[in-house]
Amino acid sequence: MSGPDGLDLVALDRFLAGNVEGYRGGVTAELVSGGRSNLTYRVTDGAATWILRRPPLGTLTPSAHDMAREFRFVEALAGSGVPVAPAVALADDSVLGVPFALTGFVDGIVVRGGADLAGWSDGLVRDCAFALVDTLAALHAVDVTAEPVAGLGRPAGYLRRQVDRWYSQWQRVRTRELPDVDALHALLDAGCPAESDAAVVHGDFRIDNAILDRADPTRVLAVVDWEMATLGDPLADLALHTVYRDEVFAPVLAGTAASTSARMPAPDELVARYTAASGREPRDWAFHRGLAYLKIAVIAEGIHERHLRGDTRGEGFDGIGDATAPLVAAGLSAARGSGG
Repeated sequence: MSGPDGLDLVALDRFLAGNVEGYRGGVTAELVSGGRSNLTYRVTDGAATWILRRPPLGTLTPSAHDMAREFRFVEALAGSGVPVAPAVALADDSVLGVPFALTGFVDGIVVRGGADLAGWSDGLVRDCAFALVDTLAALHAVDVTAEPVAGLGRPAGYLRRQVDRWYSQWQRVRTRELPDVDALHALLDAGCPAESDAAVVHGDFRIDNAILDRADPTRVLAVVDWEMATLGDPLADLALHTVYRDEVFAPVLAGTAASTSARMPAPDELVARYTAASGREPRDWAFHRGLAYLKIAVIAEGIHERHLRGDTRGEGFDGIGDATAPLVAAGLSAARGSGG
């Protein structure tokens, strides 16, 4: 059996036969997305369909693309009120050479580019955006003191670790010198506050990481892509979600990110909705926004670096490197208190 790049169907067939109840054999697969984060495949035996996620090809940065983390969060959140795909199986690197996670397939729509909003009324766009914010608030309301969620992270010291981690990641993936990165890191390092609270933090919460109901796009069927999830400060998640609204993010998704559409609510509207839904008021907001921009900039640079190495799959990677410097510049502005 031949399959898409990065997936050995013979090995996968053996794994499914031994680990997935009802598997009928004859697995086939297609790449859904490849290289911005983990590689994602739609896998089927002709009767059932699953989603398989594995790390990107090539050298990986430490702590990124953690398949066990992704699977544990999906498994732990089942029944929590936060919509997630059914957790099916987790494999170590003995099957495909890298770990991978298998979840059930959720049949809905994923809104990636601005064109996906073309048939929507302005009211529907806003209602969908606010439904996503409500889902984020619901995630942050999950009790992190109760098992199995309690064992998934260390909330104390989260912000300090984030500042250190993303600057360290920059040192590993950078393809050019950008003094603004050092300047932004210095601001964040000097002004790192204590956590505002402890919550499940998705770490990459935006519209294209949600599966929506075809009949009612204001209904979130599943939040996906949990590879950066942990326990930490919920305001970091909120800040990142608002930063994805900035048009400087668009090149990271091939220049047409639905989250940056002018039809989407402005960042201050998203924050107001979150405050109403969660009861949390943003604080240390300049810090959180600056950190969010740094994180996205480093992720963009990492994708760009993998693309230069030839380790991405699919289209739309040529311009991602162009996003890094503007994202860092926006982060500096935000951290200095002059950003939106």
